[in-house]
Amino acid sequence: MKKKFKLQDLDCANCAQKMEDAIKKIPGVTDASVNFMMQKMTIEADDDKFDEIMKQVQTACSKVEPDCRIIM
Repeated sequence: MKKKFKLQDLDCANCAQKMEDAIKKIPGVTDASVNFMMQKMTIEADDDKFDEIMKQVQTACSKVEPDCRIIM
């Protein structure tokens, strides 16, 4: 399953890259991209575990950029 999300308050391109790298390490994620300029994130992951994976994505993103919010 591939889903796109809008990001709010992502402050820099470096943080976006760190978030992308962290998300790609989560088991079940097949691909991820975080675009700083567009303030968007695309996640491709296993269908049956997607909700669980998104919780891990939110945790990973909060560690890199505490003010950033994923709008679902």
